[in-house]
Amino acid sequence: MTRTGGQILVDQLELHGVDLAFGVPGESYLAVLDALYDSTVRYVTCRHEAGASNMADAYGKLTGRPGVCLVTRGPGATHASSGVHTAFQDSTPLLLIVGQVARTMRGREAFQEVDYRQLFSPLAKWVDEVDRIDRIPELVARAFHTATSGRPGPVVLAFPEDLLAEEGDVEDAVRYVPTQARPGNDEIARVREILQSATRPFVVVGGAPWSAEAGETLRAFCETNELPVAASFRCQDYVDNRSSAYAGHLALGLDSKLAARVRDADVLLVVGARLGEITTLGYSLVRAPLPKQRLVHVHADPDELGRVYAPELAIASSPEAFALSLAGLEPLDASAWRGESAQAHEELLAFGRPTPQPGELDLGEVVTHLRRHVPEDAVVTNGAGNFTVWAHRFWEFRSFRSQLAPTSGAMGYGVPAAVAAKLVHPDRVVLAFAGDGDFLMADQELATAVQYDAPIVVLVVDNGMYGTIRMHQERHYPGRVSGTDLRNPDFVALAESYGAFGKRVERTGDFPAALERALASGRPALLHLVVDPESITPRQTLSEIRAAAEARA
Repeated sequence: MTRTGGQILVDQLELHGVDLAFGVPGESYLAVLDALYDSTVRYVTCRHEAGASNMADAYGKLTGRPGVCLVTRGPGATHASSGVHTAFQDSTPLLLIVGQVARTMRGREAFQEVDYRQLFSPLAKWVDEVDRIDRIPELVARAFHTATSGRPGPVVLAFPEDLLAEEGDVEDAVRYVPTQARPGNDEIARVREILQSATRPFVVVGGAPWSAEAGETLRAFCETNELPVAASFRCQDYVDNRSSAYAGHLALGLDSKLAARVRDADVLLVVGARLGEITTLGYSLVRAPLPKQRLVHVHADPDELGRVYAPELAIASSPEAFALSLAGLEPLDASAWRGESAQAHEELLAFGRPTPQPGELDLGEVVTHLRRHVPEDAVVTNGAGNFTVWAHRFWEFRSFRSQLAPTSGAMGYGVPAAVAAKLVHPDRVVLAFAGDGDFLMADQELATAVQYDAPIVVLVVDNGMYGTIRMHQERHYPGRVSGTDLRNPDFVALAESYGAFGKRVERTGDFPAALERALASGRPALLHLVVDPESITPRQTLSEIRAAAEARA
């Protein structure tokens, strides 16, 4: 059967189970767009390539299957690179398809020509350019396999424009099957032996691949054996936060009591997490290269094991497979640490109670109200900024994949991720937390939400500045404000111009009614939350940070 290269590519996407693809159209892949016209793959037209790649990342997180993003050459690809970097650091399966200049023009610095192998090699698991039509099925199958096997991550494939228009009789591949390592019985037995020798054991979860079943199995294992368990940075939905064993979130604004538990543990079982900078409080909670804790490190990528820390026991395994292997394991004698997990959970509950904040709108109370009045399977997304600390600290994540947040710390992620989440799960409430600066990096994707009837609720936390950077300024250069002030638009008018519902909220007491109206509107909605600039963190005001810095000077 003779087909164009574009048709062959789209047929492979269908074969590999793709139902949604995100992108910005470009002339370099017109043949693909034409093939999508008759395809079962739903192409979501985004307003910016960064938004498209972030939607693909969110899709990959939600489904465990590669999120697909299609962009044109040059600036299209470079704009999409932020989502690729997020997928790499977050271990998210993703396939970026890039239109390329014609093969006859390569090497001449043709219009928008880029060498994608050089551009993306530090950001992706694998990058290639397809130069023969008969290799399209082979390389696309390899892309899906690579993106989902071992430690998941992004793959980039470039397709020259003339290749996509070329016709050929090419046989399809077969659907990919991910390859994942599993722990051996001897390794599981050794884990039990090391845990049993402990007096202050502690468990940390994170990474990928993971699943709801694995989270439930690990939760039951920790509860049965009274082992306190914490989530690594922005992996809070891996274990039900209501669990008596759940100790909290190793994140920015870390509770000092939780930090002490990790630092003082004698055995540390890390399942899936890399133990990166944020999770380890700048590599201070776990000493590199020789931890003071007896470290049992489980990770999908064998190259990660021993990369920073020398574990006593290194297990190259999918964290999902490892967690499932704990089912049926003979219970431990927890007498040496009895009561520790219960105490850790009580400390978490105390840390999660908001304290009064400056100004008329208290963000802690807003998050608490949301937590109590939206369904427990609601999806919460965010980008980056100090506003996220309230969402992470005061929310209670109860089900797997109810959190979409970039461990890469990328701004502009929350709104695109929310759009993708609503398209994947139209029956679930989807909330996007965004700072004012964060929101304006992706506000155009509200137009995408309107176009595709994705009624998300965006909570824009407006303090008139890039708050995180201002906080650091006050700590290091008190009173010398430079480059962090923002003059913002009328966010309600902006939302309405896109066709969304908009409402300005200036007082805590006005929020419940505004939320009800937003949810009842049946449209994408934006709630403009005006907060006092002094409310920079849940712990300290801006003035207190400045005064402390001046006192040290």
